[in-house]
Amino acid sequence: MAPPRLRAPSPRPTALLSACLLALAAFALAALVAAVVWTVFAHDGDRLRVLVGTAACWVAAIAAWALVRRAERSGAGHRWVLGTIVLGLLAAGGASMSAPPSTSNDSARYAWDGIVQKAGISPYRDVPASDALADLRPAWLFASRDGQRCETAAPGGHFPTGDVLTDSVPGGEPLCTAINRPRVPTAYPPVAEAYFGAVRLPLPAGVGWIAFQAVGLVLALAGTLLLARALPRAGIPVAYAALWAWNPLVLLEAVNNAHVDALAAVLLAGAALALGARRVGRSGILFGLAVATKVIPAAALPGMLRDRPRRFAAAAVGTVGAVYVPYVLASGPAVLGYLPGYLSEEGYSSGGDTTRFSLPGILLPPGAALVVGVAALLAVWAGVWLARHRLEPAVAQAVSVGWALVIVCPSYAWYALMLIPLALIARRPEFLVVPAALEAVSATVGTGAGPMVSRAAMAAAAVVLLVAAMARRRARRRPQRGPAPSAYSQGLPRAKRAA
Repeated sequence: MAPPRLRAPSPRPTALLSACLLALAAFALAALVAAVVWTVFAHDGDRLRVLVGTAACWVAAIAAWALVRRAERSGAGHRWVLGTIVLGLLAAGGASMSAPPSTSNDSARYAWDGIVQKAGISPYRDVPASDALADLRPAWLFASRDGQRCETAAPGGHFPTGDVLTDSVPGGEPLCTAINRPRVPTAYPPVAEAYFGAVRLPLPAGVGWIAFQAVGLVLALAGTLLLARALPRAGIPVAYAALWAWNPLVLLEAVNNAHVDALAAVLLAGAALALGARRVGRSGILFGLAVATKVIPAAALPGMLRDRPRRFAAAAVGTVGAVYVPYVLASGPAVLGYLPGYLSEEGYSSGGDTTRFSLPGILLPPGAALVVGVAALLAVWAGVWLARHRLEPAVAQAVSVGWALVIVCPSYAWYALMLIPLALIARRPEFLVVPAALEAVSATVGTGAGPMVSRAAMAAAAVVLLVAAMARRRARRRPQRGPAPSAYSQGLPRAKRAA
């Protein structure tokens, strides 16, 4: 008697499971949208609401990512997963744009620099409070002042973060503005200034903060699509692109607060991917553009000097020099703007800021913490450079940037935007703890709990990174037993696993 034929299992249960998981992810994304709205409508000074709201955003985003990741493992197609990621970004990004910048007024300076450049004036030459620029001042950025009160129709001022009370230069007329540091020139490098000018060029002066928020959402989408294309090529599931797209730091800082760091992050990610593909010249150009957008991507340099370092350095330096030329011709030595003063004011050159170098500051006074912190930072960079031929390029870059942020501890969480793509490309998700820690620091800076929170957050981030590094080292040394690990467990996508 012939044995009964075995029927192939029906694919329907798997497809149904994937659909259910994506539906649950949609509910988690709805919770993320609600948390974003609740957070961005926080009033100035309500730091507790910002901190709680940001934590809620992290919980919802991680839950949504876990569901999409599980759906991908269950057989959900690439298009379904990517479509869910993009739609989730658009929904949460739209929620981020539903309120003015909630915790930062940096985009007010962006808008002013763009307006000034549109008028053919260098932003490095005149300060925002200058009487020479009085005719360029839009009502949504400037107002007259009655004593210690701003005469503006917006409750609480132009931005939720509050207005700056100042006097015009040199007339001394009482003035109120949303721009921080209105009596000093801009501190932003040329690519950032070109970006500000390009955003404002087609717009009338009366269009407010929504312009940079919209472009911030476009940059977040560009980063998502860049990762969605690059990760599968590196054997990483496309669902990991959601860790950028739905990251609260991206939604709150790149979109709501519209920080230019999003542009630097996308450029640096492009440089890392180009270097991984051995396109050294293109990588150097993108890296130079990233550094000329915001200086902090220079922290990735030790991880970039791998293949043909001279060619890379020539491309990067040449790019930085080229973008500076027009502004040098227009402004001369003033092209540095307020950058040196900003570094001193923020405690980078003196260690005077109580949140700066918080990790060594746990045991040392500020001056000594600065010395030890700089020495530790140089040691990390030297170690990465010496090990550059043993480390994958993206890993070297993630280590260089991640540990730089942990050691220096900037007060502003958006500096960590550039780390997120590097961590994903390098398969080092543990580095995502650094943006989360810096968000806690940023939410409490200027309060009595600021120094304590910064030290605790940076210490926790350092412990997580060290434990993850030791676990990876033990895993490499452990002899393999039993059957070889599946392609999926190594992070390969379903198509390669089937092959």
